[in-house]
Amino acid sequence: MATKKNKPFRILSIDGGGIRGIIPGQILVTIEEKLQKKTKNPKARIADHFDLIAGTSTGGILTIAYLCPHLDQPKRPKFNAQEVVNLYLERGDEIFNIPFMHKLRSGAGVLDEKYPSAELEDALNDYFGDTKLSQLLKPCLITSYDIKRRTGHFFTQHDAVKDTSYDFYVKEAARATSAAPTYFEASKIKSMTNITYPLIDGGVFVNNPTLCAYAEAHNKFNKTAKEMVILSLGTGCVRNAYDFNEAKNWGAVQWIKPIIDIMMSGVADVVDYQIKQMYSAVKAPQQYLRINTEMPIDVSPDMDNASQQNLLALKALGTETAQKFSKDIDGFLDFLI
Repeated sequence: MATKKNKPFRILSIDGGGIRGIIPGQILVTIEEKLQKKTKNPKARIADHFDLIAGTSTGGILTIAYLCPHLDQPKRPKFNAQEVVNLYLERGDEIFNIPFMHKLRSGAGVLDEKYPSAELEDALNDYFGDTKLSQLLKPCLITSYDIKRRTGHFFTQHDAVKDTSYDFYVKEAARATSAAPTYFEASKIKSMTNITYPLIDGGVFVNNPTLCAYAEAHNKFNKTAKEMVILSLGTGCVRNAYDFNEAKNWGAVQWIKPIIDIMMSGVADVVDYQIKQMYSAVKAPQQYLRINTEMPIDVSPDMDNASQQNLLALKALGTETAQKFSKDIDGFLDFLI
């Protein structure tokens, strides 16, 4: 187990899940408040207490937001945890809005992407401006998938610092990691060395990036499991049951939504199982904490339900989840300070 003399390598991992990113975002509001009280530092931020942050899709956007530097104080975070959540609360209804003509032209998402990307891109530009990946405050790993090269693409701050070919504007990295198929069109972005990448949401292959973060810490920072502590945050667990008699006759259109649901929850569960087994094997289970919650019936599990009622319900669920795991969080804070 890591000790105070051997400070652990602290990892934060955040799942994908669209507007449900409010849930881990609000959990981190509680964690930031606890850190401020415990350190007696009202200016403490999430970025101060992690050495690597990883995120997929909405988790990738959150990752960038926590690590984005302040324009006037480039060594300090631009946003506190509540301001990060406000991106969703204040801009979510604009991002997930379907203009009438787009709805008509796209056949309600059947013939084209469900949402135009302009509002999402405007929000990312307003929050992140021309900040580069290399300018983020700490190492990070943000997932996406390259549809031309047919391989995972990882945005990593620590590589961008060393080599400009790995550097991108973070607003474009955020756009790429959140380019969820059927929801937003694929993203085509350029590195600082003008190499083009056609990318989609990393959730298609790694919705829970915890294992990727573990591998990154092991390979790039030479850390073993015993030297790492990992906080992994989900965006709410959905366990929809599908009737066999209906599903056996489904075609491509009917399978789209269920297969995304199954893929996201299944991949996340498998990664959680693998990480738990790894930490059990090294006899340090307390160094890994996974926080997730079942979606209650009064909260929409849809990744794009940005109605005011649902935004507030997601925020409340995030706060309730943090309270539910309060004892676990309090114990884990000792690793972070």
